Amino acid sequence: MLKDTALYKGLRRLIKGPTELERRFTEIYQQNGFGGKDSVSGPGSDLSQTAAVREALPAILKSIHARTLLDAPCGDFFWMKEANLDLDRYIGADIVAAIIERNNKTQSDTKREFRVLDITRDVLPAVDLIFCRDCLVHLPYAAIFSAVRNFKRSGARYLLTTTFTARPENHDIPAGFWRPLNLQAAPFNFPAPEKLIDERCTEDGGKYPDKSMGLWKIESLPSL
Repeated sequence: MLKDTALYKGLRRLIKGPTELERRFTEIYQQNGFGGKDSVSGPGSDLSQTAAVREALPAILKSIHARTLLDAPCGDFFWMKEANLDLDRYIGADIVAAIIERNNKTQSDTKREFRVLDITRDVLPAVDLIFCRDCLVHLPYAAIFSAVRNFKRSGARYLLTTTFTARPENHDIPAGFWRPLNLQAAPFNFPAPEKLIDERCTEDGGKYPDKSMGLWKIESLPSL
């Protein structure tokens, strides 16, 4: 049906206009608002800050028998292109259309594609693993709840996402700002992750040694 096509989704966005999240993150991209020197996705996407994730990700994929991956948000694909991923299908998604247009021109191939998607409201592909790094930390609670509900609807098996394991509590923010989130604390109350990747984060003089990526079965996530 037409409503399932990329053309329909593009027309819908054109008719309705950008959402608050689209406007906010497009503005950040256009102004390099995260202040990255190597990547417009911010200093957390530098090769030095992603080394631990790149090292651990292949073993994670193998352990859960993952052959398909949704990387959302994929940003400018600066560091992920350096990861050694044995996948049948990689889908990079971002809410910023200009990023996706550039990625498709320079990085797509027979096993790799890029799509404009809003993880809080768009239909997501059913993949083995949703990889969602450094995203929920920029979203208000309401958008996070919507994203988690959308992950659960997608039919994906696993979620690998950023969590700060030593934070006793969380607080809400406007879209595009940042704070560390402990997904096992209220109001999210995720169960203990099946696996943790210690990111060995050294940003801001080592203020965030607990920055990690947690792996959860999506069916185990609470209904938010």
